[in-house]
Amino acid sequence: MAFDEAKKAADRQAALDYHEFPKAGKLEIRATKPMATGRDLSLAYSPGVAEACLEIEKTPADARRYTAKGNLVAVISNGTAVLGLGNIGAQASKPVMEGKAVLFKKFAGIDCFDIEVNEPDPVKLAELVCRLEPTFGAINLEDIKAPDCFLVEQICRERMTIPVFHDDQHGTAIVAAAAALNALKVSGKDFADIRIVALGAGAAGIACLKMFLVMGAKRENITMLDSKGVVHDLRNDLTPEKREFAIRTDMRTTLEAMEGADLFLGVSGPGLLTQEMVSKMAPAPIIFALANPTPEIMPELVKEVSPDALVATGRSDYPNQVNNVLCFPFIFRGALDVGATQINDAMKVACVEAIAGLARATTSAEVGLAYQGERLTFGPDYLIPKPFDPRLLSTIAPAVAKAAMESGVATRPLDLDAYREKLQGQVYRSALIMRPLFETARSSQRRVVFAEGEEPRVLRAAQALVEEGMGAPILIGRPDVVESRIERDGLNLRPGQNVELVNPENDSRFRDYWSSYHALMRRRGVTPDLAKTIIRTNTTAIAAVMVHRGEADTMICGTIGEYFRHLNDVRQILSTPDLRPIGSLSLIILDKGPLFVGDTHVHVEPTAEQIADTVIGAARHVRRFGITPKVALCSSSQFGNFDSRPGRLAREALAILDARAPDFEYEGEMHTDAALDPVLRERLFPDGRLEGPANVLIYTNADAAGAARNILRSVADGLEVGPILMGMGNRAHIVTAGVSVRGLLNIAAIARAPVSSYG
Repeated sequence: MAFDEAKKAADRQAALDYHEFPKAGKLEIRATKPMATGRDLSLAYSPGVAEACLEIEKTPADARRYTAKGNLVAVISNGTAVLGLGNIGAQASKPVMEGKAVLFKKFAGIDCFDIEVNEPDPVKLAELVCRLEPTFGAINLEDIKAPDCFLVEQICRERMTIPVFHDDQHGTAIVAAAAALNALKVSGKDFADIRIVALGAGAAGIACLKMFLVMGAKRENITMLDSKGVVHDLRNDLTPEKREFAIRTDMRTTLEAMEGADLFLGVSGPGLLTQEMVSKMAPAPIIFALANPTPEIMPELVKEVSPDALVATGRSDYPNQVNNVLCFPFIFRGALDVGATQINDAMKVACVEAIAGLARATTSAEVGLAYQGERLTFGPDYLIPKPFDPRLLSTIAPAVAKAAMESGVATRPLDLDAYREKLQGQVYRSALIMRPLFETARSSQRRVVFAEGEEPRVLRAAQALVEEGMGAPILIGRPDVVESRIERDGLNLRPGQNVELVNPENDSRFRDYWSSYHALMRRRGVTPDLAKTIIRTNTTAIAAVMVHRGEADTMICGTIGEYFRHLNDVRQILSTPDLRPIGSLSLIILDKGPLFVGDTHVHVEPTAEQIADTVIGAARHVRRFGITPKVALCSSSQFGNFDSRPGRLAREALAILDARAPDFEYEGEMHTDAALDPVLRERLFPDGRLEGPANVLIYTNADAAGAARNILRSVADGLEVGPILMGMGNRAHIVTAGVSVRGLLNIAAIARAPVSSYG
């Protein structure tokens, strides 16, 4: 008990510290336009701002062109029903509203102002909200008590021409409906046939039932209960919202109502559902105990009396959390982007079906890594997606946008395919720049072998390759280990069907592989016995031999172990007079755009010739991304001001490049800041041959290149694609041990691209 109290105290203090430090609150405002010069000021404010004002006066819809309105949501509350805390007042609700705004930004890139209003009168509150329409693209009402919330939303929807959405009602209803839809699929039942018992007749409970009706439930099959028991037609204390669900019945208690029920919906309070009540339900009952933080009944108590029950709660420490964050950021995203005038039933149903469909699809790699240890395969314990599933944005928002367009409430229709790709680019920063390579890779027949086929990241990357339509990958790994991990992670990989396995311990091609390896290495001290041992134990060598023999076209290794160990195997087995590792190139995706860095791994202390080869190879690869290369040779010397070895190497490499006369811009030697800042470079070295900022930085040793790469990744929040191994004709790529699943997928797309695309 003392331990529990101490933990509660520690958790409470951690929550308070989170809100107080290093800066009070969870939000701040940042400018999106430069404000560094007098001209910036004249454009942002007087006199330039007047031009935007006049355009909006002529065409009010242009407010979305010239202001942030089209991506701005108000989160509004009067604090009368805050979480499970009750009527704590507007100011005390502010941490919740700030948190809601943070979630909008985090999950959907939507900007928010949280607005807490000291106004308990629902009509006056609604009138205030209506007056805010010029500022916002949509309104999210939050934590307003029932029945006031119904009236506030009704008035706002009638008077406003922007979406108004009470998330406590509709967000909960949408996610609960998605969970119910999938629970019914698992249990083999249908909305139209089930009996539903709803305990809790507040805003969320009523909205859930209305959503169930939209999904096909029958009103006569619904029994609602409030704090006074069954909502029946003889009661004279019912609000209009409750009276809509009043039925003619002799039932008066929850226990009576639960007899034969298929689905229990609890949006009430802790411990109000007993095991006896559960035992009276139909077989394979669906129990949504959504009271927070303590549900109407704990899942383990349900399982004791009904092992086949499908259970959802509002808690994150149990499976099937009904969490509004699965809905509200994405339904608003879709509504804003098509200029919807409201969020209607068609858009809500589209949201329900999109959420439910995601749970039935294979779990994304990022979700698997974020929720390690959980089995995330569609079924009783995985009825709805996890909040950190990156596919939510690019799945739900387009579905909502499509429904808005088809139902006639969209004022700015858009190309849904292009929209989906744009959203993918927001979630995966590499998506847009990698798109041409993914398209090329899909049409390629090149076979990819992964050396570390047992590694969970590799298995998830292989799953992604299959889903992206990039053929059947080859995995080197013990079948029992691979298959157990496929089963554990709920992947749809099927050895012999959509993936090929090579067993390093017992493969029928073992003799062919060690013989090939021995033939290559016999004059380097490798005996037949040593060749056999290496082919039994070194999966990088196996993968390289497969490529050498033509059984695979390209290999990927490096998720485990040191880069140079893998490089040694690749160099020994796959190098030819025409193919050799000349350098590695990392693409770092930054907020300001892509930046390439080399040579980060291959040559620790390169020669001038090797640096020149790296420059030419880098330019060739940069073009594959649809980018025009602008190469800077970086060193400690700046245009001859310091007689250092790096400076001399850069100058020698420059001379070699001049002799080869490549068809791209390059310049050097220079410091990194001069490479990236053309104004500084022009001041130091006028009339140079490089125009604008460089997008390729080539350093004179691996220490400098590696430091630049790591700083850009760690401090500047850069996302890496690579490293790309240059000079091997796309036959091998070596990643680093910290590579993500998405990073593996990206490098696999590069590997599958035809060799001809390298120039």
